[in-house]
Amino acid sequence: MRWPAVLALAIASAFGATAGCGGYSNNDLELVVSYASKEVCSCLWVMERDEAYCRAWTRASPQVAEVEIDWDRRETVAHALLLWSSRARFIDEREGCRHVDP
Repeated sequence: MRWPAVLALAIASAFGATAGCGGYSNNDLELVVSYASKEVCSCLWVMERDEAYCRAWTRASPQVAEVEIDWDRRETVAHALLLWSSRARFIDEREGCRHVDP
């Protein structure tokens, strides 16, 4: 069962596992969703691989982020635990994929 690990990660990220030590400016779940949205986008539209390959290629452990694909807009959105999300859009062949505002 992976829910206890996911819940512990969410609590540690939200409240700072390194309280009093400064910590990071970005928490782990922000990094996970940013990575997932950008890498799935790049895999699909820059590398031109199929969806199954891209989902397997960007899979993290534990898998806390879910990625939605908008084929018409050439966009991906990653979500983690209803609080964190990140959106990436394919710009063109030269720029590839870039994070955009939600």
